[in-house]
Amino acid sequence: MKRTLLVASLALVSASAFAQSTVQVYGRVNVTVENEKVGNGSRTTALNNNASRIGFKGSEDLGGGLKASFVLEHGFDPSTGAAASRFWGRESTISLGGNFGRVMLGNAAASESYFATVDYVSMHNHDTGTSSDALAAFVVTGQLQNSVSYFSPNMGGLNFAVQTAEKTGPIGRPVVLAGNYDAGPLHLGLGYEKLGSAKSLGLRGLYEMGAVTVGGYVERGTGGTADSNKGTAYRLSAMYALGAGEFHANVGRLTGTTNAARKNGNQYTLGYNYNLSKRTKVYGYYTNLNVTGTASDYNSFALGVRHNF
Repeated sequence: MKRTLLVASLALVSASAFAQSTVQVYGRVNVTVENEKVGNGSRTTALNNNASRIGFKGSEDLGGGLKASFVLEHGFDPSTGAAASRFWGRESTISLGGNFGRVMLGNAAASESYFATVDYVSMHNHDTGTSSDALAAFVVTGQLQNSVSYFSPNMGGLNFAVQTAEKTGPIGRPVVLAGNYDAGPLHLGLGYEKLGSAKSLGLRGLYEMGAVTVGGYVERGTGGTADSNKGTAYRLSAMYALGAGEFHANVGRLTGTTNAARKNGNQYTLGYNYNLSKRTKVYGYYTNLNVTGTASDYNSFALGVRHNF
């Protein structure tokens, strides 16, 4: 009888703990077949990865308004099965949140200023693959290992984030400031980054009008070695939803550069997505990048499948 009661008690404790914590496996497989041309070369056909990933995330209710959470995310190439750079290189973080907001430690993903600006208006394929934004320059993205981030609570549609990380080498400590404001159909974002002398400041707006969504950003870069980050990038994007389909168009321009590391140019994409379900879509697009120096020009006709899980 005592043994039975002990087993029952342990089962109740385990069930209670399990009810307060969750772990989820998630990810995305996103692949395109493309007919592409680089510079003056001949057209070729390729199978391309579009930031596919697998991850684990979970949270635990600690009581008193506190919650612990984690994210472990790894990138891979479905066309070959190869890993993308470091294991858990996309993100490996642990967070503690409450009424004060959320503090996050570890290897962050792209910077919050990037998410608040460029990524937010890249609606057709989430700023991945060959049609990803080739004009904006966010100097801290990829430099947020050993980082500390703070995310504010939502304050009437307004929230902000602050990020920094350990200094690596002579460049200096990365600094990121980002803000988002949501008011019904209106969505605004602001992002600032600094890494050594290189700086970036971006402003984004997006507006939803029923089936039509329009958005855009402007990003100004300064500093860097020999002004390598100098230039102003603009982008406008639009989406028209019709049933399960989405028509997409976006156009970008970069001007005012003075260094070969960042070249003036134009980029545009026309695309169509068809949502087979909430998690799976098929899509196609044509993308064209034209920059100073024909060796860097690029265009592609792409057909793809994306599945979220």
